[in-house]
Amino acid sequence: RLIRADLGLATVTPIIQKLEQESKGKNWTGEDVDAFLKRLFCLMLPRPPRSTLSYKAGQVNVYLIVGVNGVGKTTSIGKLASRFKSEGKRVLLAAGDTFRAAAESQLEIWSNRAGVDIVRLAEGADPGAVVFQAVKKARDENYDVLLIDTAGRLHNKTNLMDELNKVRGVIEKHASDLPLESLLVLDASTGQNGLQQAKVFCEVAGLTGVVLTKLDGTAKGGVVFAIARELKIPVKLIGIGEKMEDLRDFEPGLFVEALF
Repeated sequence: RLIRADLGLATVTPIIQKLEQESKGKNWTGEDVDAFLKRLFCLMLPRPPRSTLSYKAGQVNVYLIVGVNGVGKTTSIGKLASRFKSEGKRVLLAAGDTFRAAAESQLEIWSNRAGVDIVRLAEGADPGAVVFQAVKKARDENYDVLLIDTAGRLHNKTNLMDELNKVRGVIEKHASDLPLESLLVLDASTGQNGLQQAKVFCEVAGLTGVVLTKLDGTAKGGVVFAIARELKIPVKLIGIGEKMEDLRDFEPGLFVEALF
């Protein structure tokens, strides 16, 4: 059951060992096993405030959004933009994915849906230049939130990492005084490959959290336990559907219940 929930063997093995130790000599039922596992899982996941998206009033809050293509990155940015806008915050998007055809146009559609502003340059432009202009505009015009989209080619491609390094460099040079969240968008159905994605993006983007998408299907998203155990990165948001309001705060207790 645990393997099918995408927890991965490296995470499952010590859990089973603890279960065997705890249940030894006791007449445990399946319900006792489930109750023990739920307690254990809840302890494995970071709790608030670590698992809560950070925001500081009176400053430009920068959110760098990374992840491979197809995980729901652009959709998550649009939903997050809509959420901040509904809270009365001034939101700016930066179309930093200048490599993938139509990526900037897709982000512009989401900016229109959410009713927020966007900075985009010509297709194929330097992503660092986009981010530089976006940071300048956000500062000059007193925005509350800057959401930065990034290229999502396969994470083992050196040129993708070079682009992310460039974007990160611009942020460190021109926005180092601003609060920054670096969020990895991860498809819940990815399985243990998600851990490898997290490791690579953590090296380049200094991740502070995970956005777990596509939990509306059969995917259990158990890979987050491996990410929490190995990389100490919390899940902060989950995507459970296509509607604007379907991006929710991560609640460890409810997530654990859904595993069973």
